[in-house]
Amino acid sequence: MRTELPVLASPPIACCVPLAAPLLSDEEAEATAALFRALGDPARVRIVNALATAGEPVCVCEFVEPLGLSQPTVSHHLKKLTAAGLLEREQRGKWAYYSLNPDASATLAALVDLKEA
Repeated sequence: MRTELPVLASPPIACCVPLAAPLLSDEEAEATAALFRALGDPARVRIVNALATAGEPVCVCEFVEPLGLSQPTVSHHLKKLTAAGLLEREQRGKWAYYSLNPDASATLAALVDLKEA
């Protein structure tokens, strides 16, 4: 025996409900896209993660073994992250030391915080 269920009236489901964040301007959207492009490589994400957990600036040479990449490749990734404003570079003799840019850290945190303000 077949039983028919009643159709309940419900409000329509909205498509593309906006995020709880304010609408980005064109400039803000481009800057945000640039940050995501800089983080578009797994090695760069690992570098940012390592720097986020380090208590002090890290020498370029300390990334080579953990990443399994050559020193020139690591330097390339660090240069991309620095150009995007995510890292700060400090020259100590012949070695460069990197740390997270505090402003960039706050920007990244704000990007993933979608709670209503």
